[in-house]
Amino acid sequence: MKTDIQIAQEAQMEHIKEVAASIGIQEDDLEFYGKYKAKLSEDLWDKIKDKEDGKLVLVTAINPTPAGEGKTTTTVGLGQAFAKMNKKALIALREPSLGPCFGIKGGAAGGGMAQVVPMEDLNLHFTGDFHAITSANNLLAAMLDNHIQQGNALQIDPRQIVWKRCLDMNDRVLRNTVVGLGNKMDGMVREDHFVITVASEIMAILCLADDLQDLKKRLGQIIVAYTFAGSPVTADQLQATGAMTALLKDAIKPNLIQTLEHTPALVHGGPFANIAHGCNSVRATKMALKLSDIAITEAGFGADLGAEKFFDIKCRMAGLKPDAVVLVATVRALKYNGGVAKADLNQENLDALAKGIVNLEKHIENIQKYDVPVIVTLNSFITDTDAENEYIRKFCEERGCEFALSEVWEKGGEGGIALAQKVLETLETKESHYHPLYSTELSLKEKIETIAKEIYGARSVIYEPAVSKQIAKIEEMGFDEFPVCMAKNQYSLSDNAKLLGRPKDFDIHIREVYVSAGAGFVVALTGAVMTMPGLPKIPAANGIDVSEDGKITGLF
Repeated sequence: MKTDIQIAQEAQMEHIKEVAASIGIQEDDLEFYGKYKAKLSEDLWDKIKDKEDGKLVLVTAINPTPAGEGKTTTTVGLGQAFAKMNKKALIALREPSLGPCFGIKGGAAGGGMAQVVPMEDLNLHFTGDFHAITSANNLLAAMLDNHIQQGNALQIDPRQIVWKRCLDMNDRVLRNTVVGLGNKMDGMVREDHFVITVASEIMAILCLADDLQDLKKRLGQIIVAYTFAGSPVTADQLQATGAMTALLKDAIKPNLIQTLEHTPALVHGGPFANIAHGCNSVRATKMALKLSDIAITEAGFGADLGAEKFFDIKCRMAGLKPDAVVLVATVRALKYNGGVAKADLNQENLDALAKGIVNLEKHIENIQKYDVPVIVTLNSFITDTDAENEYIRKFCEERGCEFALSEVWEKGGEGGIALAQKVLETLETKESHYHPLYSTELSLKEKIETIAKEIYGARSVIYEPAVSKQIAKIEEMGFDEFPVCMAKNQYSLSDNAKLLGRPKDFDIHIREVYVSAGAGFVVALTGAVMTMPGLPKIPAANGIDVSEDGKITGLF
């Protein structure tokens, strides 16, 4: 079997203007990045904003395992399936980060016969959006330290600087650093930190902003530090907002590419769901709704992270109303949750399946809390058995869910028609009554505890001693009505990555809470989750190379 990159490199791509024409976008509204990538112009929104919205379908998944789930593959394949059925569908995805690409996960372009292309471009520099975000983030950091060096007119307390530098790479040694070493002209010596670019507040702001003016307003509201008197200092006060906006004026425009079957795909923004809000940009999603009859988007990692934040942060802020949710699982992942070792997942094991399916059960229950119809799909593997598939189908239907097998990895759009038909049937016969999980009028602790207990299934929430003071400060500053963005490991419903399945009688540990004033949410860090990941013992970068004829190999 060919690798994903081999399949992608052999694809016969259409010129991006032809792909755009299929959804009614004229060449004048494209800003070309070569033949196969384009940004959508600022003028396009004014031309389409009064069109009726299409249906919005979210693709999410169970908790990820080493067995693989295939959420992006399913999203891409579903879009291709609708195209085969002559339905006007548009895919809206996040951009991949270089961190996992060179780390352990690999790229994020889908897989097999359900990929977006050009795969290498997308997984590497693409249109430069992440570089622009990194530059804007670090410009603000530089201007902050320069302000202190040049007299500190704002009376910033160097011990209360909260703005961190960023880099789009997994680099654990940068988590905690010391800057300003050297002589007096080299700045004030202080402890500093790096986060990965996808965890930067600027990434969240770019993805939640309605337009350039909203972006500029949000950037100005970023809190970078506190004064000696305890007052917040913003990017506006540092006079950094205009320059940051200049760096991001093109990055805010959604990117258009295509699938292997030439279905259009908007790929824009890329916050992680374990340490950020995990959704593609509001602009891309809203454009997809205007340009198609069915917009298919995805949210990162399991439904406990990406879907919860999609519903409680993105949809709430942007006024989006999802019509259906596709919940992706695999037989292999459910058996892994039931205690089967990765090496033994190819063997039929209904007992382990019965133990592990409780993870799927919890995710079904969680989505139903938002009153949105659920379709469960199994991303099919050749080792799956009829008995295993039938067990899962019956399990889902008993819980009020539609069910379909997906064979998009092997067959592309053709392999997703059964799923697409179930989605269409759901859109036509079941009404969504979407609502957020909690009211923003609740206190911050009540919001945290609602997510922990209702979504994760926690017994209680334990706060580190400093957290109550942090929450009190945030509420005192007037940010108590913000939604909460929980940062938690992706592998378990709990904050302990080793607790698989559906853990019970566990506590969620909150170690830090801070406000992202520009993004418009409060972040709560749980357990040992890191905002700057590290590389594994054998990183994916070890296997990436370029051949003599310039072809990249080893990406996956």
